[in-house]
Amino acid sequence: MVDFRASVESESARFAELISSTPSDAPVPSCPGWSMADLAWHLTEVQEFWHKIVEDRRTSPDGMERLDRPGDAELPALFRTESAKLVGSLAACDGQEPCWSWHSGGSTTGWVMRRQAHEALIHRVDAELGADARSEVDPVLAADGVDEVLTVMLDASDLPEWASFERTGQTVAVSLTDQPGSWNLELGRFSGTSPNSGIAYDDPAVRLLGDVAAATTRISGPAAAMDLWLWGRGSSEALEVEGEEVAAEFVRDAARAATQ
Repeated sequence: MVDFRASVESESARFAELISSTPSDAPVPSCPGWSMADLAWHLTEVQEFWHKIVEDRRTSPDGMERLDRPGDAELPALFRTESAKLVGSLAACDGQEPCWSWHSGGSTTGWVMRRQAHEALIHRVDAELGADARSEVDPVLAADGVDEVLTVMLDASDLPEWASFERTGQTVAVSLTDQPGSWNLELGRFSGTSPNSGIAYDDPAVRLLGDVAAATTRISGPAAAMDLWLWGRGSSEALEVEGEEVAAEFVRDAARAATQ
């Protein structure tokens, strides 16, 4: 079982080390157009936001006061401060308390713990890419990260009324080789125009399925490699694809659309 609060703390500590020891103008290859300072500010903002959601048990982010971006030299210290606040607020709850989230299956502090553990992990990897450094990814956390991407970020089973899902007829089975975990996916496209924003969508999407008789494509590999591939932070070299390569790339494209 993953200790999400401990993962937020450890991944954030590593991130803090990296943004403190790497030039602030160094580019981040996995985030085109971003410098290390931009990455540092992004995670600072994210962790400040969710600290306030959890600490105040907010049911809406409306009216929340936010930080102003400081000079680049001040970012590492500010990140450490805001990260410590988030870790402290998470430590003070049991995961069952209600609070706001953007996902229909969220709305508890436990959901926030999980989401912020993976947010910190992925951006720690970003910082390592910017610093040209590498460290291991916990395979247990990564396995849960694969599940989060597929079931929270990607699953188009619960669509708003204005959207539709058009099937392609392809199915993909995803499985891990070093941790428990398997998922069956139906490929399709998410389309429609939001009545609130006016934005028209036509994106690759997937739906979770139960058991399937024979998936048209199978993707398997170690949890860390699978997680980083889905997030666009790693290649598919360590993964095995049986069937249609184009279907595997479709899943990756859908993940890219859902996580960027």
